[in-house]
Amino acid sequence: MDIKDLKTLIKMVTDTDITEFEMENADEKIIIKRGKETEFVQVAAPQQYLAPQMMAAPPVAAPASVPGAPAPAAAEPALAKGETITSPIVGTFYRAPSPESPSYVEVGSVVEQGQILCIVEAMKLMNEIEAEFRCKIVEICHENAQPVEYGNPLFIVERL
Repeated sequence: MDIKDLKTLIKMVTDTDITEFEMENADEKIIIKRGKETEFVQVAAPQQYLAPQMMAAPPVAAPASVPGAPAPAAAEPALAKGETITSPIVGTFYRAPSPESPSYVEVGSVVEQGQILCIVEAMKLMNEIEAEFRCKIVEICHENAQPVEYGNPLFIVERL
């Protein structure tokens, strides 16, 4: 899609009451959103800077306090539980599209391939994290509005 077509789409959204527009074809996917969601992100952003220091320390401290031999044993039970879905980017983890909305998934939820699991907000862009396969949520590894790093586990799942 060229710039002229993209400008036409944006003008269409801004000239109407449409708050969200999504178009997808084989080569590209375009999502245009406007409205209150960006305001929510701006309000939530200051809270994210305190949480990583408090939340990141316990997981690091737990493996460090365990001797080197049991550490691989601790990794094996996580694998025995299921597979890990990790964060593809650095950002803020959100379990729901807005504070008033229910979470996308809960522990025990069965999700289909392509179903949204969460959102990772990075630089004011909401990135929907989708299930790559049909699975059951065994564990949710982060609290809502908690910062995540690239590769951090978001969910432990059991492939169905």
